[in-house]
Amino acid sequence: MAPTHSAFAHRDFRLYQFARLFMTLGVQMQSVAVGLHIYSLTQRPLDLGYAGLAQFLPAIVLSLVTGDTADRHDRRGVLLCCYAAMVTGALLFFGMAWAGVTQTLPLYAVLVLIGIARAFAGPAGQSLVPHLVPVQHLSQAVAWNSTVFQVGTIAGPAAGGLLYDAFRATGVYFVCAVMMVAAAAMLALMRVRTGRMEQAATSWQRLLGGIRYVWRQKVVLGAISLDLFAVLLGGATALLPIYAHEILHTGPWGLGLLRSAPAVGAAVIALALAMFPLRRNAGGVMLGCVAIFGVATIVFGLSQSLVLSLVALVVLGAVDMVSVVIRQTLVQLATPPEMRGRVSAVNMVFIGASNELGDFESGVTAEWFGVVPSVVLGGVGTCVVVVLWAWLFPELRRIARADDVKPLGT
Repeated sequence: MAPTHSAFAHRDFRLYQFARLFMTLGVQMQSVAVGLHIYSLTQRPLDLGYAGLAQFLPAIVLSLVTGDTADRHDRRGVLLCCYAAMVTGALLFFGMAWAGVTQTLPLYAVLVLIGIARAFAGPAGQSLVPHLVPVQHLSQAVAWNSTVFQVGTIAGPAAGGLLYDAFRATGVYFVCAVMMVAAAAMLALMRVRTGRMEQAATSWQRLLGGIRYVWRQKVVLGAISLDLFAVLLGGATALLPIYAHEILHTGPWGLGLLRSAPAVGAAVIALALAMFPLRRNAGGVMLGCVAIFGVATIVFGLSQSLVLSLVALVVLGAVDMVSVVIRQTLVQLATPPEMRGRVSAVNMVFIGASNELGDFESGVTAEWFGVVPSVVLGGVGTCVVVVLWAWLFPELRRIARADDVKPLGT
């Protein structure tokens, strides 16, 4: 087994992790502030759902273009442009909060801009990682990648909640902009240049190549669609401001803890997987962890105790991280290098659908059925999805090691 620090022996990988850490901190802090900002203006759960929809729609509309861009242009350069757009979004939020804008439409417009930046950043960032470390360190690099992300996801919401308590939205947005500028600076210092991976001329057949490949590679299709439907149904992130205020009776600091709790569990598991990679029964472990994700969602939905809710969210994040590491390793190693951008774009659409569209679904179902029933029903739906996917994708269930999977035709 490679030493646990081997991925960090590579300079560009270290710089990329610093960049991701700063960007994740900024994004997570901003997410807390935006949710509280919008809810303070409207007091409607559905408006929180619209915030998720505003960020998800660009990923759907631009999915073919974003993957192709990552395959045809330098992936670091694409990511740098996306980081610049994220800085612009944070500054626009700051300006609106400073000016006391009370309409939600301008906030949604900035969220669309952020959604566009994230749509391009996702495929470029995912397909950049294999260029930063040797192939024998990739599984470990994916685990460290997730660890750094989760560290930012732990600290970001907690810091965002505390800053919002002290300085309201204006202070949070300013700090977010500073963090994002630092992220862009780290990325600019990287030396790697991926160049053009796809040499073929632009055509509809090539643009659709990622979708066709995912459809034919059933292991990848099963892994990313499992995450899509499980988190789409079981996610309750958009409703956390309501849970904090109306069910658990806590303030912005409590919301920050709730937002950070899944990342605490995820960070611990990601670190464990970086040090001790999963060596057997990876497919069965992933399915089992998604089932536990559904059960933890049900417990959270029914809880009226802040402590129990935090425990449920920690468990939820821990088991989700196992699924993330296995899935991301599968997607990268089961895809030819010249197609990683387009396949990653498909993967990012699925992730975006499970997260941002899941936020919209949560807002809609909470408006229809109530907050608690919508979360509980979502957890039950996640458990049903696991049973169906174990039957529909036997290839996924039989995987022993994630890094044993090869691209089609090899």
